[in-house]
Amino acid sequence: MSAPDLRRLWVRLAQAAGLVAFGLLALFDFGASTADDRGIAALLLLLVPMGLAVATVPLWLPVHRPGSRRLPVAALALATASLAVTAGVVLLSVGGGGILPARTWGLAESAGLIGVVFVVSRWGAPRLAPWAAVAAGLAVAAMPLRVGTENLLVIFGLLQVLAAAGAAGVGLYLRIMAAGRERAIALVRAEQRAEFARDLHDFIAHHVTGIVVQAQGARFVAEQDPQRVIVALEQIERAGAETMASMRRMVGILRNPNAPPDAPLAPLAGVSELEPLVTGFNGAANVPARLHVDGDLNGLPVEVSTSAYRVVMEGLTNTRQHAPDARSVDVAVRRTPDWLLVRVADDGATGRTAPARGHGFGLIGLTERVRALGGTITAGPGVAGGWVLDAAFPLRTAVGR
Repeated sequence: MSAPDLRRLWVRLAQAAGLVAFGLLALFDFGASTADDRGIAALLLLLVPMGLAVATVPLWLPVHRPGSRRLPVAALALATASLAVTAGVVLLSVGGGGILPARTWGLAESAGLIGVVFVVSRWGAPRLAPWAAVAAGLAVAAMPLRVGTENLLVIFGLLQVLAAAGAAGVGLYLRIMAAGRERAIALVRAEQRAEFARDLHDFIAHHVTGIVVQAQGARFVAEQDPQRVIVALEQIERAGAETMASMRRMVGILRNPNAPPDAPLAPLAGVSELEPLVTGFNGAANVPARLHVDGDLNGLPVEVSTSAYRVVMEGLTNTRQHAPDARSVDVAVRRTPDWLLVRVADDGATGRTAPARGHGFGLIGLTERVRALGGTITAGPGVAGGWVLDAAFPLRTAVGR
């Protein structure tokens, strides 16, 4: 089972557990409110809290999008309604309006509002979420007053406030963690794009510089027919110089703005360096790696060649760091007329998932690089055990880019 599927399974299980707990609390409220016959007043004291409790389910049960504006607005409306019901019950009870105190203030509604505090703190829009969380917390704190104003009920109110504060703290913590991870992912993707641009710069700079030099030399040997040759050579020279300037501007934009203008660029490493890479891995790791090549790897587009090298490097690094029990690693590179296929597979312990392989930022950056070329990449447990990293690069698309 892949990591996204596993996360969805845990979410479904948590939702089911929440519904079961909510249903048990609702049954308790129902049983406590119908323990004896107290007429229409008792029925109202039962139906209104039950209705508010049910209204909390669409808020705390689903998984919301980050920064949702509807969520805190709905939570504010629900908290206001709960506070209004509490105020109405207290006023009628104190004023002798015939409304008898309920046997329970609505545990299902309390639990539902605490869940609302959590989801609002986790997913709500930043400007509205604090107000909605505070309003729901106040509603939870005031709810025991529907039964009475004894000291024990006040203590219950304080306990519910603490529960709401804890839910808000957990939601805020998860929100901060998610925001930090998103920033880290964005940084990794930006660094990967910059590295990709540097690779392209090195390759294009090498060839375009040759064009410029040849064009400059041709101007001196074309004296026999200057009318036909000089103009064309000047155009070649101009186009080459413009390409070099454009490439340097692009790298300057992607590179760290604090880096020196002439900071050295990363050298190219492609499929021709896979054998030294595997040899170096065998010299530093206890697990042996074997390289299998099928097809002619000469003449590959530079972006495909360098990206394939990065895939193998990531797979070997992953094995070294997270599969100390592996006995072998197979690196397979196969070229077809339309695709370059790369696989790194180890036979380490099964049952590992993507989170168990570290934070996954290396794979995230690699995915950004592969997808930029129109390719695909997957990582997960193999059918026969171990861990498999697969990448496929379209050759015809890469050549036409």
